[in-house]
Amino acid sequence: MTNQTGSRIGQNEALFREVNERIEGLQSNLGIAGTFYVVCECGTAACTERFAITRADYLALRDDRRRFAVVPGHQAPEVERTVAERDGYLVVEKTDPEAVEAAEATAEEDA
Repeated sequence: MTNQTGSRIGQNEALFREVNERIEGLQSNLGIAGTFYVVCECGTAACTERFAITRADYLALRDDRRRFAVVPGHQAPEVERTVAERDGYLVVEKTDPEAVEAAEATAEEDA
């Protein structure tokens, strides 16, 4: 992820978060519980990798708007730290001030 600012990475991740929130909303509206597939929320705009996540884990992830779920190897240590390892994905938390600001600002817009 060279040549990307923290802000750009945060914006890319927020876009994927929005996609996943819509997926989760559809699952919820259809009354589907359990596991569903989401897209990687990494900062790479072209990433289309998916992984399974339980609804409970997804909702816990969304409790902190600085946290995102990414495929292993897609984390960006220059702007985030890994806070949890799950089956098939990692939970990362923004540490770069620009990335934190972008993540929080877009979460507020989506709320």
